[in-house]
Amino acid sequence: MDTSATIRRLTSGIAAMAGCLALNTALLPSALAETPGISARQRSEKKVFTDSQIIDGFMKTAFGAEYHLAGRIDRIRKYQMPVRIFIDGSARPDRRKQIGKVVGDIAKRVQHLDIATTDKRDDANTIVTLVRDRDLQKTITAFFGAEKAKEIHDSLDPQCLSGFRKNENYEIQRSDVILTVDNGNFVFLDCAYEELLQSLGPINDTDTVPWTMFNDQVSMGFFGVYDQYIMNILYDPRIKAGMTVDEVRALLPAILPDVRAWIAKVNKLPK
Repeated sequence: MDTSATIRRLTSGIAAMAGCLALNTALLPSALAETPGISARQRSEKKVFTDSQIIDGFMKTAFGAEYHLAGRIDRIRKYQMPVRIFIDGSARPDRRKQIGKVVGDIAKRVQHLDIATTDKRDDANTIVTLVRDRDLQKTITAFFGAEKAKEIHDSLDPQCLSGFRKNENYEIQRSDVILTVDNGNFVFLDCAYEELLQSLGPINDTDTVPWTMFNDQVSMGFFGVYDQYIMNILYDPRIKAGMTVDEVRALLPAILPDVRAWIAKVNKLPK
């Protein structure tokens, strides 16, 4: 079993850990509007994409990893079981409510993903740990060990982190998400959406796709239509953990029309 993870940070993105770790950019709240900035981005969001644009982004995020230490990265990685999320940490009860809303939004927009929060840690296969910014480094150390934590700190100045463990069949078995609670609403929501989504499988960041939050230069704060395409393709039942690029490409012509119909329905878009 190896591990994959993603980190949201202040500058640019790579990945680290035993396995692969993708690391992503989070701007400080002073550089962005708070939640009104999310509304503005939603109003100007691009929502119409060609098949080739969707396929390109899916292939670039579902395969590969920014920074790779162990295990193959040329296979689909996803949960093949229901995802249950436990929220840990007493800091900022309002942030716990926001995470619940983020999880509910993801559940609403990804058709074949069974995801929900749970009040029982033992029932969870994803743990979201909420910490104050001043406690982030020691939390990363507790999760990944002193040597890897120092490497992350020296290279990345992280704002938040997520990771998953997968078995030999590339099925994700467990995810961990670490979020800081005191960096403003925009940063918190931007981190929460990206880290939760990447902990479900699309671990690779790309700077060549301008519409995805899995791009270090893109900050959104919400679950956009383009990323809904990526997640709905990944969690279509015909896409299995462990599939190769060629196996996935062969299925996409049949999958895309169904995904398009679902995206149009859930977002009230013209068909």
